Amino acid sequence: MSSPYQVTDELYLWWLGQPRTPVLIGALRLLHASRGVSLQYAGGWLRNGFALSEDLPLTDIEHRPVERDTAAGAVDDARPDRWGERVVRFVDKPPRLSLLEYLYFAGDGRFGALGVSLSDQTYSPHPTGPLPSLRDVDEIHELVRKLLDNEPVPEAKRRLIAPGATLGGARPKGLIEIDGAQLVLKFAEPGDPTDAPLVEHASMSLAAKAGIRVAPTRPIRLVDGHAVAVLRFDRQGTGPDASRLHAQSAHVALRAEGSPLGYPELAQLLRRRAPVQQDAAKAQMRELFRRMVFNMLIDNTDDHEKNHALLMDDAQHLLLAPAFDVLPAGQGLGYQQMRVGRHGADSTIENAVSEAALFGLSSDQARAEAVQVARVCGQWKSHFADAGVSGADIEYLAQFIDRDFLLVQRNDLIASGARRATVSPRKKTSTR
Repeated sequence: MSSPYQVTDELYLWWLGQPRTPVLIGALRLLHASRGVSLQYAGGWLRNGFALSEDLPLTDIEHRPVERDTAAGAVDDARPDRWGERVVRFVDKPPRLSLLEYLYFAGDGRFGALGVSLSDQTYSPHPTGPLPSLRDVDEIHELVRKLLDNEPVPEAKRRLIAPGATLGGARPKGLIEIDGAQLVLKFAEPGDPTDAPLVEHASMSLAAKAGIRVAPTRPIRLVDGHAVAVLRFDRQGTGPDASRLHAQSAHVALRAEGSPLGYPELAQLLRRRAPVQQDAAKAQMRELFRRMVFNMLIDNTDDHEKNHALLMDDAQHLLLAPAFDVLPAGQGLGYQQMRVGRHGADSTIENAVSEAALFGLSSDQARAEAVQVARVCGQWKSHFADAGVSGADIEYLAQFIDRDFLLVQRNDLIASGARRATVSPRKKTSTR
């Protein structure tokens, strides 16, 4: 489907929380010197809207990004990820490839509740057709192969490739609809040493056993290997009337408040911005600690700040989104992408516990949480096998997940948990 787009230095940002009634947010302008994109709120949004992120307060100025090649504040999360940029370059072929074009051609299926339009009078996004369904998966897979091989994609099939479905990532993907719900469909990359989509499904379901909220996943068999379908957590309801949730990556949220990119900093942001009802902040900070430990013990060292998301409710509280993009990186790095504790990004339990207070935990509570996660991670081989991961893939992953650096930490945690379980009753008896 051809686009009416012509080169311009100004487009318009719209609010799509209720997609049937879009609301103009303001103007997006290309900044040639910094290759970035600014935002200026419209008068109506200044009167009745809210700050999209903390670095975009409701003031009548042109909000400019602080870094080159980025968009201002939360607008930066509306851009396509690396795979989406590839789709735009090779499928849509816009006459110019500035950040403004990438924002526009990300289309209406982008992550979150923001939309980019040609007009400030009506919401006019990059046109796309209806979402593909489960029966289209093999055809989408073939189009992904064509794209990876730089082969032309037939115009009639372009609707099957969605450039703006997720936050940061380079893995080939698309969007599908199953029973009215939208799911992100992720494929393996050329040269992957394992059936990565199936490994991701196994890792996510293992994380759920560790008390971590995850985006539900579904493995889909292909002629060769698998794809994994991940239920979108930035949508509520089904069909075209599904409400869209405003979302921020941890990258945007932490940058907006000027904080380092770290797990403790993210926990403190949740403490400050989470709902006060029912100790919501405390529960989310505790869960974030579990996620950090799980990522460490399962060797997920691709846990960068765009692989953590926050959802905003109607009262502008921030909520930790379900975990996504969780699987072993298979690199044996020994450090995470975000700061863990006093020893930087080192993937050690001692480092994780070193700033337990910033997660609202005592040292003993933090270790108890880590013990529970370690017990689940200790079952990873049987869980992966039950999920259908091949013996060869499990053996390959074991050289990273079960290497001494992680295995010793995991076993020490499990042993310490067993010791506490046997010591506690004696303490109770001796005090009577």
